[in-house]
Amino acid sequence: MHRRDFLNPGQLARTAGQVAAVLEPVAPSEDSTEEIALLRVARRAMATTFEVVLPFGTPDGLAAAEAALDEIDRIEAQLTVYRETSEVTRLNQLAGRVSVPVEAGLFDLLAACAKLSAGTEGAFDITAGALIKAWGFYRGPRRVPTAEALAEARMLTGMHHVHLDAETHSVRFNCHGLEINLGSIGKGYALDRAAEILRRDWSISSGLLHGGHSSVYAIGTEPGSERGWMVGIRHPWDPERRLAVVRLRDQALGTSAATFQHLEHEGRKLGHLLDPRTGWPAEGMASASVIAPTAAEADALATAFFILGVEKAAAYCATHSSIGAVLLQDGTTDPVTIGMIT
Repeated sequence: MHRRDFLNPGQLARTAGQVAAVLEPVAPSEDSTEEIALLRVARRAMATTFEVVLPFGTPDGLAAAEAALDEIDRIEAQLTVYRETSEVTRLNQLAGRVSVPVEAGLFDLLAACAKLSAGTEGAFDITAGALIKAWGFYRGPRRVPTAEALAEARMLTGMHHVHLDAETHSVRFNCHGLEINLGSIGKGYALDRAAEILRRDWSISSGLLHGGHSSVYAIGTEPGSERGWMVGIRHPWDPERRLAVVRLRDQALGTSAATFQHLEHEGRKLGHLLDPRTGWPAEGMASASVIAPTAAEADALATAFFILGVEKAAAYCATHSSIGAVLLQDGTTDPVTIGMIT
């Protein structure tokens, strides 16, 4: 199972009613006492399916959802490392030689990434592009890199190599060959920006957005509830089982797991979630789900907690009251719940 399929789509929202004719209905939740019709509008982006879910009858709901999805398309065009025309590709090509001015939103995202990296002991690190390529998780083939290739990639990894100039909104790398890859935060960031469009431009006060069922952001509460939108977290290897069901209200949920993209090496299954501090795939965790105020934070911290493990994830949550987590360790059947989980 890929990370983007990890949140249970059958628990994204309460409804027993049909929605727009070309879209699938969402299954009713166990505590639903009435049919709630929802408008669901979906589009492919970032190698997955993004969806905007709004209460049926929301004024200009279809136009609002399309505007939000247009924003996600714009973010993908800016952040992707798979297009030569993207701003991040241009940054990777030039910043090792000169300072590169970037769009204000992208600069703020990079600054947030630097803060998250520092707060997670480097477990979350967007400068792991060289490591991702060394392991073949960019365009393949997947492989265990040689010691020399791994050492070279590790020398090109680390936020300490990135200089951010807030006055000029410019970025400079202190080594040529470093590559930023925003795959561990990009979907969440796109959801945050799309939610901003819905609130600011369309006065939306209730809605749910998700990117491939691994990243979810809730605006307000679902119809008929004051507790928030209900989202189920699927078990990593048992699709019929949930680790938890949570309520989100102006919050996000992100999940990381390494059960689909992997390779075999000396009898070990190595996943695609790399620990940037060692250069090797993280081990010891089956899944990490995080609730946070923004989808970008939830995505980033889900990756970091998967790498850090339960003890350090708990220490982080202890000093960040707005963060909660549901963690499942390898070889265990019951999840560990930390912090603010409703």
